Amino acid sequence: MEKIAVIGAGTMGNGIAHVFAQNGYKVQLIDLNENALERGIATISKNLDRMLAKEKISEVDKQNTLDNIATYTDLESEVKQVDLVVEAASEKLEIKLDIFKKLDAFCKPDAILATNTSSISITQIASVTSRPSQVIGMHFMNPVPIMQLVEIIRGYSTSDETTKQIMELSKKLGKTPTEVNDYPGFVANRILMPMINEAIESLHHGVAGVVEIDTVMKLGMAHPMGPLQLADFIGLDVCLSILQVMYDGFKNPKYAPSPLLVNMVTAGKLGVKSKEGFYDYSENTKAETVSNQFK
Repeated sequence: MEKIAVIGAGTMGNGIAHVFAQNGYKVQLIDLNENALERGIATISKNLDRMLAKEKISEVDKQNTLDNIATYTDLESEVKQVDLVVEAASEKLEIKLDIFKKLDAFCKPDAILATNTSSISITQIASVTSRPSQVIGMHFMNPVPIMQLVEIIRGYSTSDETTKQIMELSKKLGKTPTEVNDYPGFVANRILMPMINEAIESLHHGVAGVVEIDTVMKLGMAHPMGPLQLADFIGLDVCLSILQVMYDGFKNPKYAPSPLLVNMVTAGKLGVKSKEGFYDYSENTKAETVSNQFK
């Protein structure tokens, strides 16, 4: 695999493009929104500057990484010759199904189609293509350049050869790939999201405040970040979407999203991306808690 396409220039997409490019792969970063592409490249450059300041890379490494990334807004013409596509668009089933139908039509027959979905069925995504054996989940963790894990999810029809190729590729990126099977939430979010949801429920029922809940989990359970702060960084809308996928998939009430989470997303309080969630991320603040009004 030499030519890689990444679909979506948001937080995950630009991080995935960064990692591939830094490891010498030619990356075509594709997004319908030109502004999103500009923001994505700016984020990659800023993250490279941080690595440069910490002496983890050289100025030459930074420039080579940026030179390995080209941006495009046209999907059809830019995926025809790629060996691998990694889709990192919004976590919405209809959007992903539409993208994979197009990728199946536009990509060469031997190209592998991967999705960075954090919860949606790989089998369902693969079902809209003529190559289900070449469709696989490649779930990177955020922030992609730093986090070691890649969750490799096999759909019902994903072949051994496709899985082997993606496992080996992930290792070449300096990651630790871990193979899992295709069930709602996979492993990472099936365990993580109920914990985050329970933390939100604890806040909702007045068991403790935001800082207190996060402090208990950080100091008592050795978590580097509390669950409410982590939810803010993931995006409360993304947390809600993942919980809804698991609730729909398992029909088990333990996955039902907390009413507080639903209310906050409805109110547009999405965490870091909206500058307000369980903490306030507006300029000149030190992540003060703001969510008591949503109880």
